[in-house]
Amino acid sequence: MIDRAWADEFAREWAANWNARDVEAVLAHFAADVVFRSPRIAAVYGAGRFSVTGIAALRDYWVKALAANPDLRFEVLKVGVGGDALTIYYRNQRGVEVAETLVFGEDGKVIAGVVTHF
Repeated sequence: MIDRAWADEFAREWAANWNARDVEAVLAHFAADVVFRSPRIAAVYGAGRFSVTGIAALRDYWVKALAANPDLRFEVLKVGVGGDALTIYYRNQRGVEVAETLVFGEDGKVIAGVVTHF
């Protein structure tokens, strides 16, 4: 079970790694067979595609997305805790508010992620 202190620390580290553009540090928390959903995937791979499956596909997506967003910056606003999941509510460099929910498997790695924009 995820507790508040752990979730807050995870979110702080997550944002620091993104702001440092350290994809490998972010990926270190994800399972090999992760399924990740985001509306921004379509901007990288084309209309109608909103998910990637597997760590290699997630790496490819994030590397391409970072290349297209050299000024990427995340500011954590809130962190929600829910059993085996947490939600990081943040503002990106464009001022868009985003919620990213991460579900953790028994080994402590993220097995699923869902991103929504406000």
